[in-house]
Amino acid sequence: MGTRTGRPLSFVEAERRRLQAADLFEQGMRQSKVAKVLGVTPQAVSLWRRAWAEGGREALLSKGPGGSSYLSAGQEAELEILLRSGPAEHGRQDQRWTLARIGRMIEERFGVRYEISGVWRLLDRLGWSWQVPKVRAVERDEEAVAAWRTETWPAASHPRRSPQAEGGSASRARPEPG
Repeated sequence: MGTRTGRPLSFVEAERRRLQAADLFEQGMRQSKVAKVLGVTPQAVSLWRRAWAEGGREALLSKGPGGSSYLSAGQEAELEILLRSGPAEHGRQDQRWTLARIGRMIEERFGVRYEISGVWRLLDRLGWSWQVPKVRAVERDEEAVAAWRTETWPAASHPRRSPQAEGGSASRARPEPG
C-alpha cells in the first residue's frame, strides 16, 4: 500500500514495515498502537498479527510480484510512451483512453493480462489521473470561435436593464412615499 505521502511502497519497504510490526508484536504492543505507530489501518495490522502468530517473522516476508501478471520497469516505461502518443495513434478516433482499451493494449503488446482494477492501479502508480476530456471536434477552428465570441455574441446578447433606470425597486421592502 501507500505511505502518508501517497507514494506507493516498494516490496522491500512494505516488507520492512511488516517486520517492524513483528518487532512491536514481540514487545507486546497492542494492535491499535502498532497501527498508529506505523501509519497503517488496524485491519492491516490484524492480518499481519495473525500471519506472525501462525508463521513467525517468515510469514511477513515479501513474496514479490506474482508471476507474469505485472509489467517490468522497462515495459512500464514503454507503456508510458504508448499512452503519451495518444489514442489516435492506436486507432481510436474518439481520442479517449479507457481502462479497457489500455488493458487490451497491454495484453496485445506485452502479453500480460490485467483486470480493469489492476489497470487503474497501474496507471495511478505511474502518475496518470482519471480525467474526463473536453469533447472538441478535431476540425474545430479556434479563430472562428474567437471571432464569434468577440463579435457575434456581444451583438446578440442584450444587457439587463437596471431597475434604477425605470425607477423601480429590487427590494422586497415598500418604496418610501415620495
